[in-house]
Amino acid sequence: MGDQGAGHAAPAPLQEIASRISDLSKWREIFSFPGLEINSTTHQQGRSSAGHGPPGAGESPGSQPPSTVPRPLLLPQGMGGCPISPDTAMRLQQLLFRSTAPLFSCEWAAARFRFHPPRSHLAYALQAGKGGTRAILAAVQAHIITYLLFTRETECTHLERLCQLGRREQGQALATALAETLWAAGGGGRAVVCLITAPVTTMPRAGCRASSFTDRIRLFEFSEKAAAQEFISDHINSFKGEGSHGVILFLYSLLFSRTLERVQEDLGDAAPLLNISSGNITCTEAVLSLLLTGRASPRQLGGGREPERGAGSGGAEAPCPRGPVGFLRWERAPLQRQVSPGLRTPRLPVWLCSLSGRHSVLFSTDSRLLSDWKAERIFHLYFYSGQQEQTQTAHLTIDTHSHHWEEAEREGPCSPGRRRPALEMAIRTKWAGATVSWNGTDPFF
Repeated sequence: MGDQGAGHAAPAPLQEIASRISDLSKWREIFSFPGLEINSTTHQQGRSSAGHGPPGAGESPGSQPPSTVPRPLLLPQGMGGCPISPDTAMRLQQLLFRSTAPLFSCEWAAARFRFHPPRSHLAYALQAGKGGTRAILAAVQAHIITYLLFTRETECTHLERLCQLGRREQGQALATALAETLWAAGGGGRAVVCLITAPVTTMPRAGCRASSFTDRIRLFEFSEKAAAQEFISDHINSFKGEGSHGVILFLYSLLFSRTLERVQEDLGDAAPLLNISSGNITCTEAVLSLLLTGRASPRQLGGGREPERGAGSGGAEAPCPRGPVGFLRWERAPLQRQVSPGLRTPRLPVWLCSLSGRHSVLFSTDSRLLSDWKAERIFHLYFYSGQQEQTQTAHLTIDTHSHHWEEAEREGPCSPGRRRPALEMAIRTKWAGATVSWNGTDPFF
């Protein structure tokens, strides 16, 4: 009897052990996703604005981690969307590099939209890092600031409000900025979002070298901006998570929102969208124009002082209208190109700055600054360089009615004005002769 009872009792422990092994494998798989860390905030932020994100790398289609765990990066193959055909992949590479070989560097592959810690001095700011991706990050940063200060419903628009952002508000601001930029690139009628799926088995045709993930990208097209923004918000980890290729995905989304045909028409010549020099990959002004105006035309950033070489129609291009984000440039060169008046004076006081090739953001918290001339006598601007060394937003005071001697047109290359920081000189391209006070901070840009 004892032996018979033991025989019937044996399966229960075995089943329990097998169940625990299965659970252990599942949790090992969940916590092996790139960028997933176990910390004290995991259970608090699991259902944030990124809480409906896609399942991630290594996960079998159909399985999902518990809602208390942040969603990983990759989509299952059954999510829908359209793949990028081998021919389209080649055209994309041609536009980017004038080459069909995948030339993105490890630096670009690692770039993503990562904020500084929430509720800190730079809670509103993206960590720009180094290299050629900073131009894209800075442009998106300008759109983020525009949303946080002037678009969202809020009782106050002072700098302190930007420092009080929580993690969920950061994700919402990023999703809004990305959607707004893609919608503008789509001409106000469409947006295309690129996300990476689980591996596929389709092989590119002979002669086409697909990148490590371009053949796994799916295109999701939207005809309503709100729907695109909601989709991006649900999958925000695909742009800000570690290992997400977030900046490259956003650049692809921009190009497909504009359409590759229209981007080629915008360029009008054989110049690629990205420059490669000494191993560094940097954005051309065509990319900046696409980010700011919705058109990949570098002539949109200029004031028409340069001949329009390679223009497809051969005619003069219409002046750039005032957009929500402006552009200021300063180059230490004898013949600096003038920025279009519509970009020097945007609808809202937020500017992407190109200072000797380095990109940063300048902004005011006063929405009336560019619509009331009285507000432009003495006013305040704030500056974020994206440099790792900057731990607080720089506060500048601009006086446009003092020291008019600085407006001398024949200022020599060794005069005091020529030796001023690049940021101050860029500000003077908008407010000629203005004096700039750094309010006790040592000028650093």
